[in-house]
Amino acid sequence: MTPQEFLQQYEQALAAQSWPVVAPLFHPDVCVTFNDGTYKGIAEVQQAFEATFGLIEDEEYRIKDLHWVRQTEDYAVCLYTFHWRGLIGGKAAQGSGRGTSVLVKEEGRWLLLTEHLGPNPV
Repeated sequence: MTPQEFLQQYEQALAAQSWPVVAPLFHPDVCVTFNDGTYKGIAEVQQAFEATFGLIEDEEYRIKDLHWVRQTEDYAVCLYTFHWRGLIGGKAAQGSGRGTSVLVKEEGRWLLLTEHLGPNPV
């Protein structure tokens, strides 16, 4: 699997809106930053993702405009834009922003080590 294929798998896993589907894609030392805070380690990241899954119903999440900053056999760093849409409280909602991800390859598998999602530039 390539880093690009991994991100496609990650995007598809997020569409399931299920922690057991997404969890195997994270490194044990994962750290994610969303607009409401930074979450370190599997337990904190799980809480953040489950809260998002519970908030946004029928979410569609897309990663676009990928720019690979660096790729080696063991790690990859990319920048991208993300777009989401779904239902919040039964009403249509959507948003977008910028993302940075660091992937590491351990024991032959790509894993997400860190993800930082933020707003689009003003």
